[in-house]
Amino acid sequence: MENYVVEIEHLKKTFGSNCVLKDINLKIKKGENLVVLGKSGSGKSVLIKCLVGLIEPDEGSVVLLGENVLDLDDSALNQLRKKVGFLFQSGALYDSMTVRENLEFPLRDSKSITPGEIDALVLDTLQHVGLEAAIDKMPSELSGGMRKRVGLARTLILKPEIILYDEPTTGLDPITSKEISELILEVQKKYNTASIIITHDVECARITANRIIILKDGIAFAEGTFKELSESDDKWVSSFFK
Repeated sequence: MENYVVEIEHLKKTFGSNCVLKDINLKIKKGENLVVLGKSGSGKSVLIKCLVGLIEPDEGSVVLLGENVLDLDDSALNQLRKKVGFLFQSGALYDSMTVRENLEFPLRDSKSITPGEIDALVLDTLQHVGLEAAIDKMPSELSGGMRKRVGLARTLILKPEIILYDEPTTGLDPITSKEISELILEVQKKYNTASIIITHDVECARITANRIIILKDGIAFAEGTFKELSESDDKWVSSFFK
């Protein structure tokens, strides 16, 4: 039996007269990287917000890590979200905190971990993203790529079972973008996390994706590996990879 961490069936979401998601069906296996492509406004961000209960769909079912998201109360939903990591476009660091304090912040409510263990965990996680030397710097002292790495480290420190990446390479130069994409791959291998990666960056998709879906007109219009989709006979599909 397949071990799915995400199961979405017949998902529909409309805003006013705009039907953003018409009929989305999607399954993600444990340890799989799924890249979601689509033009602006195709519903990529709405999809992941429905997944974690930030937006309630009009129809369909959403099962995340074995839990039916639509049946959960706020308390149960918050517990489930602790198993999900988010990496936002900006990195979303707290500007008034050092890198160390940013990584300690998600652990502030944990009663089962000592200060010494927190120190070791922070250092180990920063080492994994290659930034242990920046531990006492402020976010304003870091480059865009470094802020993304710290954001990823803060996500990893809670050891999530699934990570949602929202445009992880936006605003970065090609070399740094490639480094972040390769880091996403390393995280997958080391932590066996499943990931949904929303991106417009074709090189990021090529490096990170086990599988790709392309959203169009509210449905998963095409699905396959990078090679399969880039060689598609459908000109609209293949145009993403030009």
